[in-house]
Amino acid sequence: MPQRKGAALRSDAQRNRERILEVAVVELTRAADAPLSAIARKAGVGQGTFYRHFPSREALVMEIYRHEMRQVAESAAPLLESREPDRALREWMDRLARFAMTKAGLADAIRQATSAPGQPEKPAHAPVTEAAELLLRAAERAGTIRPGITAEDLFLAIGGLWTIDPRGDWQSRATRLLDLIMDALRVGAPGGSSGKSPGG
Repeated sequence: MPQRKGAALRSDAQRNRERILEVAVVELTRAADAPLSAIARKAGVGQGTFYRHFPSREALVMEIYRHEMRQVAESAAPLLESREPDRALREWMDRLARFAMTKAGLADAIRQATSAPGQPEKPAHAPVTEAAELLLRAAERAGTIRPGITAEDLFLAIGGLWTIDPRGDWQSRATRLLDLIMDALRVGAPGGSSGKSPGG
């Protein structure tokens, strides 16, 4: 019986943690300086419970960042299962753009959390880098992109995404930029598919 009680407590704690993260993503995306007390209230947990899970704003923001990056990273494999590798890569780039644009407030919160002296560094992009490598290597094996492109190359190329104003018509600008990059990736592909559009 004590074991079941302990498991139930752990389950409740996990649900509380997930609920806090869910609310915090929404609130911090809306406003980087959203009060932690408001996040706790909307998550339906007391201050004590909140601070047991996240002892500081920085701890909360870093966990959200890791969580959101994992979500983007984990979408790569399912895309590869249902689409041709180059189309999977292009759709994944769209997801990355959507993350960059719709989480602008969250990006501000992350900058604030990591910019002060003595604050933690931004977590590594390891899961997203691995996802990009997975997609690039699959497209390379299929002969639909030029060989030798690394995840680092890809992220340098799409760095322009982070300069687009998320309050404007970011969708069309991001689409043009990513189409341009995808066309460049296809030039020199062994499969001879250069110039094909994502829809063609």
